[in-house]
Amino acid sequence: MKPTRPRFLLFIALTCAAVTWAVLPVIYSRLPPLTWSGVPALLIAAGAEAWTGRDLRARIAGERGLSAPPLFVARMLVLAKASGQVAALFGGVAIGFMIYLSGMLGAPAPRTDMVTAGLTFAAALLLAVAALFLEYCCRVPKLPDGNDGRSDRDENDRPAPFPHH
Repeated sequence: MKPTRPRFLLFIALTCAAVTWAVLPVIYSRLPPLTWSGVPALLIAAGAEAWTGRDLRARIAGERGLSAPPLFVARMLVLAKASGQVAALFGGVAIGFMIYLSGMLGAPAPRTDMVTAGLTFAAALLLAVAALFLEYCCRVPKLPDGNDGRSDRDENDRPAPFPHH
């Protein structure tokens, strides 16, 4: 599994922002006010992922005397990849709202929605950073000799014809 590139998350966010901005002129007047309840949820998820990443990194390095079961690490990696993409989606929608609402700040409802969208974007950005951190923490550290612990693999990540045991 390849590491998530921040460019990919940026692509998701910009695509969602463009789609949101294009659709809002048609549907904004029929939408209820934006709810702020997503902000705490995104912040709690970001905090949990950052904390888990910190703990997981210490476990993988063997600092706390506890090990990190490989299946748990794999699950955390999948969580990090998924939540990074969800954060990019929410952030992109929030950007689309902010761009659309930027010309209507004289009215109270769009002004309130702009604040909510800004807070949602900030929380989504924190979740994306926490997800990238958790994904980074799932990596196996390099050994002192520069090897990553896969001595029976060649440069193309295929099993070597004669493993060295």
